Amino acid sequence: MIVERPALERRVIASLSAGRIPVILGGCGVGRTSLLLRLERGLGADRAQYIDVAAAATTPERCLAAITGGTRAGRAIASPAAPATARAAFDALLAFFDGARAADGKPATFLLDEFLDVRTFESFPGLRHAQRDVIARWADSPAQFVLASRFTARVHRLLRDAPARFEVVHVPPMTGAEVLAMAGPVEAERRTWTADVAPSVATLAGGRAAAVHLLLGTIASQGPSADPVAALAALFAPDGGLTARCRESYEFRLHRARGYGALKAILGILAEQEPLNLTEIAQRLRRTPGSTKDYLSWLEDVDLISAQGKRYTFDDALLRLFVRLYARPVPPTDDDVVREVGAYASARIASAPRPTPPAPAAARPLEDAAEVGRASGIIEID
Repeated sequence: MIVERPALERRVIASLSAGRIPVILGGCGVGRTSLLLRLERGLGADRAQYIDVAAAATTPERCLAAITGGTRAGRAIASPAAPATARAAFDALLAFFDGARAADGKPATFLLDEFLDVRTFESFPGLRHAQRDVIARWADSPAQFVLASRFTARVHRLLRDAPARFEVVHVPPMTGAEVLAMAGPVEAERRTWTADVAPSVATLAGGRAAAVHLLLGTIASQGPSADPVAALAALFAPDGGLTARCRESYEFRLHRARGYGALKAILGILAEQEPLNLTEIAQRLRRTPGSTKDYLSWLEDVDLISAQGKRYTFDDALLRLFVRLYARPVPPTDDDVVREVGAYASARIASAPRPTPPAPAAARPLEDAAEVGRASGIIEID
């Protein structure tokens, strides 16, 4: 699934044209990878290269070989000699990025997905500060970069003292108009129905592209009489698509944090009731406020929860629904799924703003970077 969001793409291109390094941030399923792949296609295969850093970051030596041997950009550069140490391989990789050129001789553009996974190298000798080292090097590199990560809190912490060249771009929730465009062309008699359903789909999906895609597919299979809330309930069945997606996100983030068991307990507490403050959570957890605060900070570190006014909530409402249904030893019944999904949908739809969605604009191909830079604004760091 490649999600098309031309306005967001133009904002990123504008940042590149201004000489900055856009850093795309958003949770699981918001469409970061789709954005990078669309940018690669729009910029041209002879100018840009998408790289999945999470897949490539094994050992520095194997990562160097994989990237230098598998990328189109920079192939005119002589392959580096076999490095003698992990540090030498890491330095050779950074040098490769610096020297890579597009077909026209200009610096290449690298679209680095899950770039924080360079942290994998920090367990090797001489690479204790690999993340900080790449940030410092990329800030002065002649190459262009677009970075992406699902870990918002960690990226903000890493870039706290970084050079001004880095510019954070948060992926916004999809709007009803974007959902309608994503639904694609439909027969004329269904167009009005689809337009009516799109805002509800955006709201129920929390604006996340992956959830929108699953909801639209389920609704389409149910025909014109389909109910978005019923479709959501089907997707949260034990074998449903959203159950699988939420389970993946839940386990992935917990395994990237510390204190696995205690963190699951806190998520269960917040699934029962939110928002709660530190004292309320500590009492329910039966731990001291000091240890509970550590647990909460670890959950914030992987963007599972967020705090506003010292009160904690889930960062992703769909994930909270998943925990309510599945973070227990007995699978939910059909009645449980219908009840919980109905309560979620009622709360979301009741609190959603109801502006009249504008008619969706036709998708445009990516313009030349310099031209877009003159026409579009830059998303400021939040």
